[in-house]
Amino acid sequence: MACRYRRLVVVGPTGSGKSTLAARLARTLGLDLVELDALHWGPSWTEADRGTFRARADEATRTTDWVVDGNYHQVRDIVWPRAEAIIWLDLPLPRVFWRLTSRTVGRGVYRKVLWNGNRELLWEHLMLWSDHSLYNWLFKTYWRYKREYPKLFALPEHRHLEIVHLRTAREADAWLRAAGS
Repeated sequence: MACRYRRLVVVGPTGSGKSTLAARLARTLGLDLVELDALHWGPSWTEADRGTFRARADEATRTTDWVVDGNYHQVRDIVWPRAEAIIWLDLPLPRVFWRLTSRTVGRGVYRKVLWNGNRELLWEHLMLWSDHSLYNWLFKTYWRYKREYPKLFALPEHRHLEIVHLRTAREADAWLRAAGS
């Protein structure tokens, strides 16, 4: 089954593998990759103001072939109406926690450069009470996404979207293989 979609959005909690799946999907299907984090975060982790972020997302999704990586509600009304399908990575919390931990440690130890020259600071994420901690963000959003996404998908303005609900890493890999064949 070759993927018939040319405009896809990959959503899920932090650490679920959105960026990895979106990049693999874009590469496999020959689509542009749009990373919402890259549009949102400027140098030194400065957030783009709402208008700038929305303008960037609007511009990036005006083309006909793309995969968007990200959950930002501030641009959902721009991105989702243009999309044909949503790929929802809804993996179990222990799996997401493990992926987040291995990614965060790797980025911290190797000082990986992210969007616009930013690097994650390992110690910030270990302060679980801090708003800078991705673990804090995971625990704030994991269950909220499980409740909110089905409701969002059911809205009349989103009925045009095909929802691909992937609950395990194995399902995600199998779906990607099938989409590329």
